[in-house]
Amino acid sequence: MKYLIVGLGNIGETYRGTRHNIGFQILDAFAEASNVSFSPARYGDRADVKFKGRQFILIKPSTYVNLSGKAVNYWLQKEKLSTDHLLVLTDDLALNFGTIRIRAKGSDGGHNGLKNINELIGTNKYARLRFGIGDEFHRGNQVDYVLGKWEQEEKKQLPERIETCIDAVKAFGTVGIQRAMNQFNNK
Repeated sequence: MKYLIVGLGNIGETYRGTRHNIGFQILDAFAEASNVSFSPARYGDRADVKFKGRQFILIKPSTYVNLSGKAVNYWLQKEKLSTDHLLVLTDDLALNFGTIRIRAKGSDGGHNGLKNINELIGTNKYARLRFGIGDEFHRGNQVDYVLGKWEQEEKKQLPERIETCIDAVKAFGTVGIQRAMNQFNNK
């Protein structure tokens, strides 16, 4: 049983530790906790984690968030996986900081990365784990906020929230999307 887990984020030092890169942060922590490391691969970096008889293919696209569909489409085809074995990890302005929401499908919610994935794989019927980053910005400053670094208080809470996300990813692959949603939504 293989699962494609794609964390959205932007490559480069400039974006490390920004709200928009929470997908990368979750996958980095998952790989580290599993004693594996990422290696350069087509359209991004890849790490493979085995857990309870499942293989989690972790991908951090190198295509920048807004063009993530290219990497997702490539890896789905390369690994011969259907979209029910895909989980995309992304930031979400509409959720309070640290809130987790897992959905089996849905709209892009104005997120350009999800919009690009929907266009390139031809469906919005794939699971996504949305990590709340809040919306504490003044009108017109959304881009600066999303690409900004975490506040000190958020940094203190991030490790525990990221660990919960890792548990949610494992649940997605082991007990299924419905049970993962019941167990982790809004926690």
